[in-house]
Amino acid sequence: MTEYKDNYIAINKANWDERAPEHSRSTGYDYQRLVREPSYVSEVVQFDIPLMGDISGLEIVHLQCHIATDTLSLVRRGAKRVTGLDFSPAAIKEAKDLAVKAVGGDKLNFVEASIYDALDVLPPASFGMVFTGIGALCWIPSIKRWAETVAALLKPGGRLFIRECHPALWAIDETVTDSLITGIPYFERDEPHVYDESGTYVETDHVFENTKTVEWNHGIGEIVQSLIDAGMSITGLVEHKSIPWNALRGQMEKIEPFGEFALKEGRDNLPLSYTLQAKKNA
Repeated sequence: MTEYKDNYIAINKANWDERAPEHSRSTGYDYQRLVREPSYVSEVVQFDIPLMGDISGLEIVHLQCHIATDTLSLVRRGAKRVTGLDFSPAAIKEAKDLAVKAVGGDKLNFVEASIYDALDVLPPASFGMVFTGIGALCWIPSIKRWAETVAALLKPGGRLFIRECHPALWAIDETVTDSLITGIPYFERDEPHVYDESGTYVETDHVFENTKTVEWNHGIGEIVQSLIDAGMSITGLVEHKSIPWNALRGQMEKIEPFGEFALKEGRDNLPLSYTLQAKKNA
């Protein structure tokens, strides 16, 4: 496992470089609709709106922005300017192409860097909000370092907004299709979990060559405490019964609105995602 931990960035980058162009072409993302419809906001951000509230005039940094569908959506929700950061050059290319093609893209800026190198390419204490979308934290080994990066990027009084897959769901063995069985550690461990999967989470005919990914789970308590230790105050924590993709094949169904998926049975038995908000102490 040490070989995977030591090389996790290169392994994951190869995987995401191959995924990015397929995701921008897929109907599983709102990429093409964002180009066609000047006022459209991605379904992920539509879900976030009630808890996120007004972001008018904010300078926002979107960490692990991928192909920028949510990044652009934040601009359309009123952000003054949004900077997207991602470690995948292929994802940054798709993001920049979206900015050129879509109304509102002139308020976007993109930088290529890993999450832990954010302060090497972005000015500290410069943002009114750090936004992190769903499916991001599993790619980083240390939630403590992530929280320290978030706090360092924010102005005093600035806020964090994150909606993420629930670590209780990450702990479920997705190869079991008829019951909920834990097979992955809930808590952060030094050694990662290595997956080898032939596809991606959207429909595509592409045959992938880079199929391995290296991932970590982080418990809710670990995430919350890391933010507190980094000088943040928790202002909200809401658990949800849905998630934007079919995470457990055979056990989920699509629901409306926002194109979310929920358990077919026992929806009160397992949280699938959560929204966490925090504020940087003055």
